Amino acid sequence: MEDFDADREDVLKRAAAAGVEAVLVPIDIASERSRRIALGLAAAHGEIRTAAGLHPHQAKAWTPAMADALSGLAGDGSIVAVGEIGLDYHYDLSPRDDQRRAFAAQLALAESLGLPVLIHSRLAGADIRAAIDAEKFSRGGILHCFTEDGPFASAMLDRGFLISFSGILTFPSAERLRRVAAGVPLDRLLIETDAPYLAPVPYRGRVKRNEPAFAAATLRFLAGLRGLDPADLAAVLRRNYDGFLTARSAGSGTAPAAV
Repeated sequence: MEDFDADREDVLKRAAAAGVEAVLVPIDIASERSRRIALGLAAAHGEIRTAAGLHPHQAKAWTPAMADALSGLAGDGSIVAVGEIGLDYHYDLSPRDDQRRAFAAQLALAESLGLPVLIHSRLAGADIRAAIDAEKFSRGGILHCFTEDGPFASAMLDRGFLISFSGILTFPSAERLRRVAAGVPLDRLLIETDAPYLAPVPYRGRVKRNEPAFAAATLRFLAGLRGLDPADLAAVLRRNYDGFLTARSAGSGTAPAAV
């Protein structure tokens, strides 16, 4: 994103210094710029992998050419997942019918390509579940920046998904989300930044831009919530991410083995 144009390499250095070992960067399939920068980062940095998809905010722009572009990226091994895709009924920046059509098309494509998906769901859990079931999607994936409720989390765990928590988990108003995070099986947990948005406490309100180094604060908070040593939780999260990549390469939608 343009927010990182001025200091992208420094951002990665700070992330490494904070203990970040792996980064998954979603490509906006509608943007040649996004594709060029993300693929360049992945080529230059072994810890970076990429996904690609059309975000629900842009769903009204979905075209068959984008499906061809995703297929091309998958065919040459450039991406490990299709995403960020899904439904957003909070902002509704694309009409809901367009969101559902683009989501269904990308689920079907991911299934045919043997790839998991990164799902954005906001106030849309029932329709997310319905689309996955209707498309008979079996490849699993990650629920990105999770903010939905416990029953939706359980339903998606049953469908082989991991659940990823952002800095929102640390917000004073996020008690309901913390209850969900406390109950997710350890072998299904991930954390993320959603940078440049959603800086965790104690950075929230003090900085204008979130960045990967701040994931360490989310890690520490989640470790405290789960009664774990942060280093032990970090090892679990790395195994979960590596398991996600292994499941993808094996063509399986199942979750990683329990830790």
